[in-house]
This record gives sequence, structure tokens and C-alpha cells, in this order.
Amino acid sequence: MAEFRLPANSRIRKDGKTFAAPAGAKQVRTFRIYRFDPESGENPRIDTYEVDVESCGPMVLDALIKIKNEIDPTLTFRRSCREGICGSCAMNIDGKNGLACVTACADVKGDVRIYPLPHMPVIKDLVPDLTNFYAQYASVKPWLQTRTPAPPDGERLQSKADQEKVDRPSACILCACCSTSCPSYWWNSDRYLGPAALLAAYRWIVDSRDEATGERLDELEDPFRLYRCHTIMNCAEACPKDLNPARAIGEIKRLLAQRQH
Repeated sequence: MAEFRLPANSRIRKDGKTFAAPAGAKQVRTFRIYRFDPESGENPRIDTYEVDVESCGPMVLDALIKIKNEIDPTLTFRRSCREGICGSCAMNIDGKNGLACVTACADVKGDVRIYPLPHMPVIKDLVPDLTNFYAQYASVKPWLQTRTPAPPDGERLQSKADQEKVDRPSACILCACCSTSCPSYWWNSDRYLGPAALLAAYRWIVDSRDEATGERLDELEDPFRLYRCHTIMNCAEACPKDLNPARAIGEIKRLLAQRQH
């Protein structure tokens, strides 16, 4: 898998705090964690935590919770389901975007280096500001649009084959791992929708029950909103749900090209 290393940042302070493991710790792992509090007026720093992983769960999120509960309560991060479903704990771990709750500490060699998702404004520590990301998702109108009335005695039905077209794209958990691994999104996030939003758009474009396909394609036919994708494939590599946003984006381009002929 490709590694999405954060660019070197000369402004990161080199005087981060170190929290040593307690006496008698049997299985110590070192965690180097990005710390930043905008309200402090100070530059970011990397704090070092020595953690006895023998006394906590196996996942990176377990270690983060142990650090916050037992070592440093000021550490800030998002988490919720702990089952790889909500996407809350997405972060950059050992140079790769992923979910802390399904990333095993044992799978990381050497020190465990943890940063927020790259190229996003940071609210605090490991918490990125996803305001723009969610606004882009909302802009593709991710809901069923119809003109004909629903059947009076049932729901809008579709064949098994048609349902399978939307099954995998519907599995997106909006963790932002894909979009924040995409260089095109890094440099054009104000205009390029990014892999996650375009995957959501595709999910509704191919839904046989939706009656706004033409309008959806019209809104995407733009040099930046769609065509900033250069099929680098970082999005597919980064997705913790094994989805392929790049393929969906390619399908949208194909549908637009077919419509022009």
C-alpha cells in the first residue's frame, strides 16, 4: 500500500513533552502524537508517550484511550463506534490514512506516529475540521430525487441487479480517508469535490429509482468539480472499507462522454 507521508513542517516544535512508561512496564511501545491547540497561540509539537500495551487493547484507538484516561487527559481525538462503522477515528497512522479502531498496534513497526488527516485545518490535536468536506458531500444532493409519485400500496422497488449497483458505494462511512489522501484534493479542495463526495454522487446517479440523473450529471460536468481526478488511486488504497472511489469517478466520466455522442 502507498504511504501518505505528511510533508515536513519546519514549524513543528522540537520541544514536545515525553511521558515515560511506569516502573515495571512489561511491553512498552512508543507513540509519537501530533499536538496542536490553536487557542494557545503556539506552534504544533510532537509529544512522546511510552505505553505499556500489555495492559490495553490491541488497536491504536485502545492505546489512545489509555493515554487520555491514564497519562494525559488533554489529548484530543474523535471516536465513537470502535467497530470501523462510524468513521470518527480516521487519522494518519504510520504515514497512512486509516481508522484507529481497526488498526492494530502490532501492524506498525517501530514507533507509532499519529497525525490528524493530512491537508485539513486542525481544530485541536488529532481532530480535523471537516466542515468543507461535509458541505461538498451535501452539494451532490445525496438523497433520492423523484418526480413521479410513489406507489400507493408499497415502496419504490428495484431489481436485485440494480440494487447491487448501489450496494458497495452505499458502504461509504464518510471518514475522509480517501479525500485527504488525494493530491488533487490537497491543492484544489475549494473546487474539486474529492473522492468521497463523487462516490456519493455516483451512488445516486446509478440508482434505478432516482429520476434526476441528467441534473446530477450536469452539475458534475465541470473542469474542477469532477475532472481534477487524475486516477492516482490513492483513494482506493486508503479506503478502510475497500471501496474504489476512482472507479466510480471513471464511471461518471464515461456516462458524461456517452451523453455527448
